[in-house]
Amino acid sequence: MVRRILLLTLAVLPGMMVVAQSKKATTARQKPNIIFIYADDLGYAETGPYGQQKIKTPNLDRLSAEGIHFNQFYTSTPVCAPARCMLLTGRHGGHSYIRGNYEMGGFADSLEGGQMPLPEGTVTIGRMLQQAGYTTAAIGKWGLGMQYSSGDPNKQGFNYFYGYLDQKQAHNYYPTHLWENGKADSLHNTFINVHKSLQPATATDSDFDYYKGKDYAVDEMTKKATQFIKSNHSAPFFLYLPYTIPHVSLQVPDSALKQYIGQFNEKPYYGQRGYTPHKYPLSAYAAMITYLDTQIGIIMNLVASMGLDDNTIILFSSDNGTTFNGGVDPAFFNSVGGLKGLKMDLYEGGIREPFIARWPGKIPAGKTSELPGVQYDMMATFADIAGISAPANDGISLLPEMTGKHGQQASRKYIYFEYPENGGAVAIRMGQWKAIKNGLKKNPDAAWELYDLNNDKSEEHNVAAAHRDLLAGFDAIVKKEHRNAHINEWEFLNSKMTATK
Repeated sequence: MVRRILLLTLAVLPGMMVVAQSKKATTARQKPNIIFIYADDLGYAETGPYGQQKIKTPNLDRLSAEGIHFNQFYTSTPVCAPARCMLLTGRHGGHSYIRGNYEMGGFADSLEGGQMPLPEGTVTIGRMLQQAGYTTAAIGKWGLGMQYSSGDPNKQGFNYFYGYLDQKQAHNYYPTHLWENGKADSLHNTFINVHKSLQPATATDSDFDYYKGKDYAVDEMTKKATQFIKSNHSAPFFLYLPYTIPHVSLQVPDSALKQYIGQFNEKPYYGQRGYTPHKYPLSAYAAMITYLDTQIGIIMNLVASMGLDDNTIILFSSDNGTTFNGGVDPAFFNSVGGLKGLKMDLYEGGIREPFIARWPGKIPAGKTSELPGVQYDMMATFADIAGISAPANDGISLLPEMTGKHGQQASRKYIYFEYPENGGAVAIRMGQWKAIKNGLKKNPDAAWELYDLNNDKSEEHNVAAAHRDLLAGFDAIVKKEHRNAHINEWEFLNSKMTATK
């Protein structure tokens, strides 16, 4: 009898173990997957959901139609490396460790040195989600330290990294190598000097062909991203996808270029304003954005085909506004939708960004939001999605707004911006008001400009003189939110440090 009971128990135990393992896997899957796709130098109005007329973005159109897009969403600062730091650490420009593009090394492969690295022990979104049970990946452009430094993404909360560590290398879409978990992954490309210009009088088609290669970096990123999703679909994952498009250089596969050639009245760009020349610069720029859109479609379709749609939130934004050089023509494409300013400006055109989120069954389809949000809100938002408490940060969760639970949406008095380069500037968004000071390195006593964004989104009419009662309050906000930077190059508000320069 005892033997029969023992045999029965042994027979049942494997089934019990399978059930237990299944429950464990189900519990793990209950935490939503998070995919955050980050464009590079994409203007506010360069995609269909934000009014673009000349560039086709069908997958972003679908992402928006099936989710929500925010009309008043901001990057944390208007250039690459600090925007990424602030996104990943939930800190604004007055608190962030990295506040500018502090470049090291040079453009040649032998001089690859990256940017100022994140310090050891930084609390990033990746680390926060790792501790919550997520497998994490960063695939694309890093810009926060090389593999030999404390800024190595594998040391900053990411189980897997593939892409560019040095954002100067990312100027070339046909690099000799990308990085995979600290090791160089060689590509079938020869070195291209992407900052070599051509002479208009003598340039030939073969001269333009010099800037083409075989392995397009964006394709390699998408391959690795799809592999990551396939390998980690059975447990919660966080995929941070900072693609390099449409940051110049103007480089895109010929197959993608063909759909635009002949649509625009364009002349060759010979590299006179930096980056690679291109015979069809307008077509190339449009094709690059459409190519980015194609990658988004690949990711969306993969998630759907694997049955992950209902448990995966896909979000999309960009690091700053449209660039002003490299053959890009923001006026032709109405890239910032009539807003003032471009990349490196704290005017709306430099910092207002697209922000789209899709999560079937959780985010109502076809919604728009006028709630002002900012990228340093992502740490709090992702913590809310994962059902965990966020580490100390400067943001608020936007999940209630996304999911239609407006009564639960936290409010705040203002959004704070600080940017030490391009002369030094601060800006504050407070309700309908946008206050900004420029040129603070040369003139610490620069006056506030004030704009009523409800009636003047293009910031054409400075109404500071009519609202002097508000200005002292803005000064108090700057004093409250600014912490001295750890290097003199980024400290432009503290007069003692500024005086030593």
